Amino acid sequence: MGKCICNDAFPATLRSPGRRASHSTANNMTKEMFAGLEWTATALAVGTLVWGAAAPRSQLFGPTIRRLNARGGIALTFDDGPNPAITPHLLKLLDRYNARATFFLIGAHVRACPELAAEIANRGHSVGNHTDSHPNLIWKTPTFIRRELLACREAIASATGNPPLWMRPPFGFRGPQLAAIVRESGHQAVVMWSRLAWDWKAQNKAPVIERLRRVTNGDIVLLHDGDHLELRGRRMHTVEALQYWLPRWKDAGHSFVTMDRAAPGSMKP
Repeated sequence: MGKCICNDAFPATLRSPGRRASHSTANNMTKEMFAGLEWTATALAVGTLVWGAAAPRSQLFGPTIRRLNARGGIALTFDDGPNPAITPHLLKLLDRYNARATFFLIGAHVRACPELAAEIANRGHSVGNHTDSHPNLIWKTPTFIRRELLACREAIASATGNPPLWMRPPFGFRGPQLAAIVRESGHQAVVMWSRLAWDWKAQNKAPVIERLRRVTNGDIVLLHDGDHLELRGRRMHTVEALQYWLPRWKDAGHSFVTMDRAAPGSMKP
């Protein structure tokens, strides 16, 4: 009989090539699968955080007010003022239709135009805190955010005689550190919106009019009478769009409420 040669006599590299390749392929596939799952989980986590920080309806980083109930009327809100080139025209227009609104003011603009801030309040409108210098608050420290809110709050209280009850974050951006600081600094809530006019850049009135077409009772509407980059921003398109819609909304039976006068039970996330 010939001598039997066992597997041990062969080099390891020559043994069972099919099995070895199979194990290698399986290992690679497993690594790729887990890498894909890790990437997906990371993408989902990042997407959730972005949504939580920017979406008006998000409650991830604390409670917000986004709309009123259907009987609550329309809450017109204006950001980035006061603006000496636009706000006086807007106040006259709102008076003409007996419409009251809420103005989220920038502290630096209030200090530049304290009489105009006082005029807003004296005409029956609510005034809210839009920070002192309009920064993106997502990555700011609690100390920085507290300083921004208190500086704006003090400017408004000095100009109008009353501190603001409401706060709106610049760009609508908020992080997990914001909600507690808003409450600690004496504000009732963060106010977001259910409709927006996309009016923060100079433009023709026509697209602004079209974007406001779906506004109805219960909406908190985001508009701009000011510009965070300059004191006298060009926002006449906002005034002209409201010249079109205010009489039509009134004829349709809609009422206009400030955040101060909206019933607490009517406010919704």
